[in-house]
Amino acid sequence: MEFKIISKSKNCEARLGEIKTNHGNISTPIFMPVGTVGSVKGVGVDVLKEEVKAQIILGNTYHLYLRPTTDIIQKAGGIQKFNSWNKPMLTDSGGFQVYSLGKIRKITEDGCTFHSHIDGSLHTFTPEKVIDIQRKIGADIMMAFDECTPYPCEYSYAKKSLKLTHSWLDRCVKRMNETEPIYDYSQSLFPIVQGSVYSDLREISCKKVSEYDCDGYAIGGLSVGEPVEKMYELTSLCCSILPKDKPRYLMGVGTPANILECISLGIDMFDCVMPTRNGRNAMLFTSEGTMNMRNKKWEDDFSEIDVNGTASIDHLYTKAYLRHLFVSKELLAMEIASIHNLAFYLWLVSQAREHISNGDFLQWKNIMVEKLSRKL
Repeated sequence: MEFKIISKSKNCEARLGEIKTNHGNISTPIFMPVGTVGSVKGVGVDVLKEEVKAQIILGNTYHLYLRPTTDIIQKAGGIQKFNSWNKPMLTDSGGFQVYSLGKIRKITEDGCTFHSHIDGSLHTFTPEKVIDIQRKIGADIMMAFDECTPYPCEYSYAKKSLKLTHSWLDRCVKRMNETEPIYDYSQSLFPIVQGSVYSDLREISCKKVSEYDCDGYAIGGLSVGEPVEKMYELTSLCCSILPKDKPRYLMGVGTPANILECISLGIDMFDCVMPTRNGRNAMLFTSEGTMNMRNKKWEDDFSEIDVNGTASIDHLYTKAYLRHLFVSKELLAMEIASIHNLAFYLWLVSQAREHISNGDFLQWKNIMVEKLSRKL
């Protein structure tokens, strides 16, 4: 994997770049639709390519390991052949999902033992096994196994957890170096910065992961309930320490405004379930603000869903029709809203890239953040 910075903002830390992988190039800043089980909910790969303009999507190690299983994916020839997405993919290590299991998992120095949410069967993830699983899945970008701390989190626990995450990182890198890709293309490993909301722990973690000359670095454990100001503060801190010539990935973030603010702090890659999850619940993000499509005000509004939208469905259907679909609980409503929101997110980051290139990103960002806060 290669990363080059094409231009930087003069007024903030935003940067325009390009990531080169064996499955294609990725323009940054970029938003990555979440395809947890190898699919983005309700959106086919043809629509992701043509309408959403997605450049890279995510899969999740935990979910793909359990179903359809890595053996099935390996038999198919890797995740891109299995799901027919012939562009770059990234796999999350499963650390966040294991953390989310709560009482049905146990964390030790060796790894994490957990019960499947599907059938209750017992499994163990070690750093080595997580690397092996991701080798079999075959994503272009793999994540190191980490423990995601909850919020709020006591300092003593966050410090202990960080030590464990760093120990696991050492083992992940070792396993990565002693194994080869299973398929005919290379794979990259991103370490994950942790440390909860504590600046000194975040600094320690950034310095630790930077010791490894990896192809990129992720910032995890934010957007888990902490105040947004704290997220921005810690993101800025991490960006000031992490290598300047490598991509920075802020995991699980976030709202359109969060994304623009964090681009200004130096983040290059984002992912979040919000476009599809909120879309399935009738919330549409637009360049003028958000719309709740169940509101009665749209009942007889026969204007286009979004006159500024980039997806064809924005101009094919009306607000009144989409509201009718949601009120009637039609599956088509969720599909339309998901496509719209994903296309909007990809439009937003494409505009960010354009304004970084033009030299007026900060001014544009400030205007957009204000507009994005409106409720239409």
